[in-house]
Amino acid sequence: MNQDSDSSDQPTGQDPLLLLKTLQLLWTKQEQRKQLKEEVRRGFAGLEDPLAGLLAMLENSSDWKGKGHSLGYYITTELQLWIKEHPAVPQSGIQLKKLQARVLRILSQCPANLLDPLISIYQLHTADRNYLLEHVSHLYLKGDYKEAAILSIKLKLQPDQDVEKMCIPLLLQDKVNVVEDYVGEYPELQSKLLQILDSWCEPGVNIRDITRPYQGLSRYKPEKFNHRTLSKLVFRLLDRFHVDPALCPNVVNQRHLRTLNYLFYKRFVEKTMTEENWADHVQSTAGDSRCLQGHLVQLLLRHCPGRAARWARHWGLPMDVLPPGLAEELPELHTQQRVEEATKADNYEDSKKKDCYQLPISRENIHFLQTWEETLQCWEKVLQPGQVVGVDMEWKPSFGMVGKPRVALLQMAVKDEVFLLDLPRLLEQAELEGEKEKEKLPQFIQMLYSDAAITKLGYGMSGDLSSLAATCSALKDIEKQLHGVVDLLTVDKQLQKGCGEWRKDGRKVDGLSPEHSHEERGVRQREKGLSLLVHHVLGKPLDKTEQLSNWEKRPLREEQILYAASDAYCLLEIYERLCRDPESFGLSSDLMESLVGKRSIKPRAKKQLNKQEALSPSGQQCQGSQMETSRAPAPVSPREFSVVCDNMLQGLGRYLRCLGVDVRMLDNEDDHRKAAEIARQEGRVILTSGLPYQTLQSQVGEGRCFSVNCSEKAKEQALQVLKHFNVQVSLSDIFSRCQVCNCDKYLKVPRERMRQLVEGSRQASQEPTAVCPGSQLCDVTVPARDTAQPGCTAHREQPEELERRGADAVLEGGTVLQVDAIPPGVLDRAELTDFYCCSCCGKVFWEGSHFGRVVAQFQDVLLASGDAQSVYELS
Repeated sequence: MNQDSDSSDQPTGQDPLLLLKTLQLLWTKQEQRKQLKEEVRRGFAGLEDPLAGLLAMLENSSDWKGKGHSLGYYITTELQLWIKEHPAVPQSGIQLKKLQARVLRILSQCPANLLDPLISIYQLHTADRNYLLEHVSHLYLKGDYKEAAILSIKLKLQPDQDVEKMCIPLLLQDKVNVVEDYVGEYPELQSKLLQILDSWCEPGVNIRDITRPYQGLSRYKPEKFNHRTLSKLVFRLLDRFHVDPALCPNVVNQRHLRTLNYLFYKRFVEKTMTEENWADHVQSTAGDSRCLQGHLVQLLLRHCPGRAARWARHWGLPMDVLPPGLAEELPELHTQQRVEEATKADNYEDSKKKDCYQLPISRENIHFLQTWEETLQCWEKVLQPGQVVGVDMEWKPSFGMVGKPRVALLQMAVKDEVFLLDLPRLLEQAELEGEKEKEKLPQFIQMLYSDAAITKLGYGMSGDLSSLAATCSALKDIEKQLHGVVDLLTVDKQLQKGCGEWRKDGRKVDGLSPEHSHEERGVRQREKGLSLLVHHVLGKPLDKTEQLSNWEKRPLREEQILYAASDAYCLLEIYERLCRDPESFGLSSDLMESLVGKRSIKPRAKKQLNKQEALSPSGQQCQGSQMETSRAPAPVSPREFSVVCDNMLQGLGRYLRCLGVDVRMLDNEDDHRKAAEIARQEGRVILTSGLPYQTLQSQVGEGRCFSVNCSEKAKEQALQVLKHFNVQVSLSDIFSRCQVCNCDKYLKVPRERMRQLVEGSRQASQEPTAVCPGSQLCDVTVPARDTAQPGCTAHREQPEELERRGADAVLEGGTVLQVDAIPPGVLDRAELTDFYCCSCCGKVFWEGSHFGRVVAQFQDVLLASGDAQSVYELS
């Protein structure tokens, strides 16, 4: 009798395992899937104990452990539905407790989609809570931290657990999403978790001491767990759970310290912030904190002592924080500095008219609107069919604090006029005048953005609209109603991709040529975003000194009004110029026609990339249809290729340095933006990954920032970079740079000379008074390309001298050779004839097994560069 005839007979339903075999056969045969549901339900009805039968089937099958839609999942969900139709089936008492004990063992292995059905079927919420906690504790002790946390969430056991104990391993394994779910429904646990995280940011606390007990974790990522990443996590949780930031004083204080450093940089180093804006932000940031006030005074002491003394007196700080005598000199310094600042301000006004974009309309045509009656004139002129409107928004800088910024000023520019809407004042008046009046302003804004007959111009409009929705709840869905919108950021990306740099007359150049002055180079480096686009298209950049103003403070200064009007009106001029002659800027007429014709953008779904913005196999983020297939770059050698690696890619940096690439690596505590500074100053390519790519790529030239796939191992990332930039590695490039300091100059020392050096160092260390006069110990010149050595290329033609100073062997430049680090026995190895000493840090290298491993790992790359025979000999 075949299996099908067995399944039609009733006796097969009496044995769960026989029923399982029948169901497995039907599951594998697509044409018999229709019989599956009927067979499952008939089988349940024939089982003496359906709940015990399901467990027997799961325990004796393995297909349910996989992700997705499995037979086990199908049977379980069908039983759940069947039980609802047969309410007398569920067990109780001792029998149910036995079943609950069995199902708990399954829960730790089953996929997430089976958890809820099994918990419901076996009524685990009614089980003994202590027994459930004990089971979760067992999972935790086995190292199944994620499984323990998820089961705790499903069974709602969190209030009876130690939140710190449960969450630390998850954070170290980069399971932040599980941590957020773990505390998600319990405000008291949210507060407790945030307090714990904040305590780790207390001055003097070493996070390594906290994480040391968990070093045996799989997927342990301590390099991603430092004060900066911890601070970002705390602020994200504060924002998500709407917790008062005062609960985390250490993290908030650190953020304020970084803000003061940033403000100091903008005012005194970059010099792109006015004194009034700077003083306003400094006052609100430091507040009443003596620690923050003292920090700012110490910063100022290095640059402008007179200003430091003034702020110390303003805050009533003790004068002992200032150098002796400085307080007495304050009046004279104050007078001198005011004269200097007034002179600089006059000079700035003159240069600003000459070097920056100027509004082509008169001041009388800029209208600052604070009442609804005044806004009606804006409404009548803006809401005209065929109108082109430049839209921009300003808000008070938050410097990374909790919450989305609220729009303080909404700018709308039409031909020859600009309207500045005092949004907080208008919304406040509407609140006082009643529900009907309250709806008018949001309706006006919705009508503008939803009317396809009106072209709205913006730059990076997604961020503006997000802040607008946070300002007025009635506009929370405005991104879903957009029509007739042109985001010039899209045009800017295409323009940057195709044009390189542009002269002020609009002619294209391939970069900053040598004849450009240092001043022009400096200005160009500071330009970015809309200012850079204005410079490319209209010939002069925007003056951004008012960008970081306190836009909530009233009345607005004249400089703020002019800045706000310029930001909106320049969009009209850019759009008109590009539409008139797109080819002169390297843009296709098709691109501009598609933008003008379509006039709409679709909002991006949260936490999901659009198909046109997916990551390419190389890890580089593409921009959909705008990303064209480019030709492969010309081949370069590693010594011609220089990079700066973000602090999340230190492993990649070490691999590239092994292959001879000039690599600088950010430290764990460095901000991502430091990579852009280094790249601009030293002409390096930035290697980064994830969200920092979006920030960094806009701060450097086209093609100077590359996003690697962070999920891959460092070796695969290195191959990815070599392929993308067409870096051709030869055998002599391997270890041609010092792995410690990145230097590419070595001193080649024969073994016997090195032996004399080591023995002399040991004798000298025992007799500290015996100092040998300087004498030449090595006169060997390293050849430019010596494949018999481990890739060490010295790039020097003259021999270098060594001298003895006490217990140290010193190069003529003062570098101390680290001969004491050579392990005992290495000098006796017959195959080692030479040693290679870094001329910068003094590290000593010799050819060993590590060289062969690197050669073997990158054999394909080396073969491609024509070193096949050498590779095979050494590997």
